[in-house]
Amino acid sequence: MRKLPFTKMHSLGNDFVMLDGVRTPLDLDTVMVKQLADRNHGVGCDQLIVAQPAIGDADFFMRIFNADGSESGQCGNGARCFGRFLIEQGLTECRELEIQTISTRIRLTVADNWQVRAQLAPPSFEPRDIPFNAPAVAGDYPIVVGGETLRIGTVSMGNPHAVLIVDDIDAAGVDQLGPMLERHPDFPQRTNVGFVQVVDRQTLRLRVWERGVGETLACGSGACAAVAVCRLQERIDDTVCVTLPGGLLSVTWPGHGPISMNGPAVNVFDGQWPIL
Repeated sequence: MRKLPFTKMHSLGNDFVMLDGVRTPLDLDTVMVKQLADRNHGVGCDQLIVAQPAIGDADFFMRIFNADGSESGQCGNGARCFGRFLIEQGLTECRELEIQTISTRIRLTVADNWQVRAQLAPPSFEPRDIPFNAPAVAGDYPIVVGGETLRIGTVSMGNPHAVLIVDDIDAAGVDQLGPMLERHPDFPQRTNVGFVQVVDRQTLRLRVWERGVGETLACGSGACAAVAVCRLQERIDDTVCVTLPGGLLSVTWPGHGPISMNGPAVNVFDGQWPIL
């Protein structure tokens, strides 16, 4: 029986199983991903992330799988943990890294205290980029969910996001509205769903229903999506503290160009997974 080395990591409770596919190429299928991600019978994680050799002029390629086995093009917190993983595994000594995924590119800056800054590509509000069924870009859109008409913002952060502004984050109905919005027919590739309470111009409270995962303690790309939509709607300033159930992220976006976030990356433990 072979054993697959892995590292369990998290940022603000948003947790990951990290695998080294650079030294040893890995052939993962949906069954194996779901087994590893299972919180009762496996290691347990929101996403499984594989380090792979660089494509083009990037330093590394990051492959991202959701807990249900589906593949994603973006994971902000996962990317920040990825930076620490690469260094601790001896795959690089660089603390400034360019990372490629299937849909986007991320620039990482890893500090000595394992605070990691991720600079993401500029948010895109174009419906075709998300993708979202709408004729043109708007600040928000009406959408019918469970017989009720809501207004949502939408944005691509390299993966699709719907953002719903709420008065009280604690009473937001995340478990009910989250799965309905995730699979709404206006989002042909499903979507992540952020529930945002605007506290003031420098502070947001956020809960995220993550596509293929469910509600998570934190979501880096979700935090950036919330800031992008709220900034587009002129509700907030350039730099915002985003409070999630798992902790705090600092997100900066001046309304154009790349968006960046800063927060911790934590190594939980190393282990080995048996492969039949």
